Amino acid sequence: MRASLLFQYVAASMVWGASFLFVKIGLEGLSFTQVVLWRLVFGALALVIVSAINRIGLPQDRRIWKHMSFLAAMQCVAPWLLFSWAEQSMSSGLASIYNATTPLMTMAASLAFLPGESLTRFKATGLMLGFFGVLIVLSPWNIGVGGSVSAQIACLGATASYGVSFVYLRRFVLPLGVDTRTIALLQISIGALFMVLASPVIANTPMHLTPAIIGSMIALGAFGTGLAFIWNTNVVQGWGPTAASTVTYLSPVVGVALGAIVLGESIGWNQPLGALIVIAGILVTRRATRSLTPAESVTTPISVRRPTV
Repeated sequence: MRASLLFQYVAASMVWGASFLFVKIGLEGLSFTQVVLWRLVFGALALVIVSAINRIGLPQDRRIWKHMSFLAAMQCVAPWLLFSWAEQSMSSGLASIYNATTPLMTMAASLAFLPGESLTRFKATGLMLGFFGVLIVLSPWNIGVGGSVSAQIACLGATASYGVSFVYLRRFVLPLGVDTRTIALLQISIGALFMVLASPVIANTPMHLTPAIIGSMIALGAFGTGLAFIWNTNVVQGWGPTAASTVTYLSPVVGVALGAIVLGESIGWNQPLGALIVIAGILVTRRATRSLTPAESVTTPISVRRPTV
């Protein structure tokens, strides 16, 4: 069991780190909206197959479907569109670094919207450290080198969407006792349906497919948007949310390394430094909340924790 969880932990970190590379490759022949469309379609297919094998039923409560529709938009469609749009003008490695700000965004959203949350000394210090780290990565003194300002702000908008979604998940969905695999299935499937219905308007440009693009979209959807969420849920249940949340620290390392190795992307000194400061801010906020609920430990848009892209 321990070996199995370790494998799933490593596999999830690798897949989520590689997701930014898959998006970048997909953009070579697809529009950013088409990347999200196929990501959700392949992800939904993978989760439907897993759910059928495990005989996971669908909820009858209409409230759950309404909540899942909101989360599909805020935790899947919106942030993935923002990340895909941003990667048109920035490196995949830099996008993966910005994704590491998700726990800080979640902390800020919790302070704003969850009753009983208070701004302690550690939380305030962690948030300030995280903000400073983001500024280092953004490098306002060197505009245009790492990517356009609008693209980097879009990444922050995506992680902010994750943060709001996780707070919503904790406050309105988890108290209903919904199985985490059902949450994953409904979010991805509803998101896929939305993109399919909207595709004649927002994803109607010609596609230029190559084996690399097709393979990247299948991997991004089936693994990064489907199976990885199940792996992550198993790790949360087996190790606890605090230990499982460290996958957030590994994914940017994988994303930056793959971007440099596969795509030849350059890495500026400010990017790893800023990422380390962001991680330091997360660790400080962790000290303020040693016993976290699964929703509070989320770092990727699905299951009870993640987003990844």
